[in-house]
Amino acid sequence: MDDTQGAAGDRKAPVRRLIEEVMNNGRLDALEELYAPAMTAAARRWIGPFRDAFPDVHMDIVALVAEGDTVVGRFRCSATHLGEWRGNPPTGRRFRNVDEVYFFTVTDGRISAAWGLEDNESRARQLGLPVR
Repeated sequence: MDDTQGAAGDRKAPVRRLIEEVMNNGRLDALEELYAPAMTAAARRWIGPFRDAFPDVHMDIVALVAEGDTVVGRFRCSATHLGEWRGNPPTGRRFRNVDEVYFFTVTDGRISAAWGLEDNESRARQLGLPVR
């Protein structure tokens, strides 16, 4: 069930925009709107290089759940390895449906903290890279 109305939907909005606008469409300029000022630089340092390595990245939102100031997202990510990632040169290979789960703290309509897990073992295996 998609709760886009009311307080829970409002807390989900920056996370939904992060996935749709930034991750899927490369609008890194939106980071200043979506993250608290103290978090913007850190988000740019992670997202910029990831999008450079995987410029056609597409993330599907599997689920978004809001509880208090926390929004938990389950995502599925697919992309083609066209730039350096984790010190590995581009393989030109594609990974599909890699699972990710992130916990976001949303304060005053902006992401103020984030912590997550990504199945990088599956991603690396699909790209033919060593699993670390």
